[in-house]
Amino acid sequence: MMRLCSLGSGSTGNATVVEARSGTTTSRVLIDCGFSLRELEARLARAGLAPDDLDAVFVTHEHGDHVGCAVAFARREGLPLWMSRGTWRAIGEPGIEADVLHIARDGQAIEIGDLRLSPYTVAHDAQEPLQLRLTDGATHIGVLTDAGSMTPHLLAHLRGCALLLLECNHDRAMLEASRYPPSLKARIGGPWGHLSNETSADILAACMHDGLVHLVAAHLSEQNNRPELVRAALAASVDDLVIADPLLGCDWLAV
Repeated sequence: MMRLCSLGSGSTGNATVVEARSGTTTSRVLIDCGFSLRELEARLARAGLAPDDLDAVFVTHEHGDHVGCAVAFARREGLPLWMSRGTWRAIGEPGIEADVLHIARDGQAIEIGDLRLSPYTVAHDAQEPLQLRLTDGATHIGVLTDAGSMTPHLLAHLRGCALLLLECNHDRAMLEASRYPPSLKARIGGPWGHLSNETSADILAACMHDGLVHLVAAHLSEQNNRPELVRAALAASVDDLVIADPLLGCDWLAV
């Protein structure tokens, strides 16, 4: 069995836990760590977890709402910390112990207990961003946030998943009408920015299959999106649509 819990998903911070249970063993990976140490511990506790319940940390890219306290947390807990070489360079190439820092690469699988992680590249304005497909060998979970475009490579890693966590950052009309400066609008809405509701709907349509049980709409902009707009764009395609709260995330979902 696998399950996922979002600890928070938005510009103020992002973190997601994915868990696999097989017999008497449990494996858990924390994807992104975009909070302070104290805040992360509080959010883990809300999910029924302690730091020592985790087996590894994976950082998708260097932006502060994703990397957060990852280095300090992994060092303190002695957890393997996975990130791309580009991400490591972008955060200043900190001296991290060899048994803590691990370099992730597109297409190179990572084994963490009963979990198998498959990192894949996305179009985003970071140095070497990676998103994830995770499996226990039977069930698959896809995670996609912070991407500006739909690509064949991205779709190949999201097809066949029983649970998808999918960025729905902005409504195009709301972004265009916002008070953001033109440069910021162009960045967010551009091919290396963030996914609009419309593009997320296109990704979902390309990945739909009978085995998709849960869809989590994530990373909603508090200024340029609304849950009802996300539901209008996506709800007709999937039976169980959960919208992650930017501050609270969402409860455990099992597949």
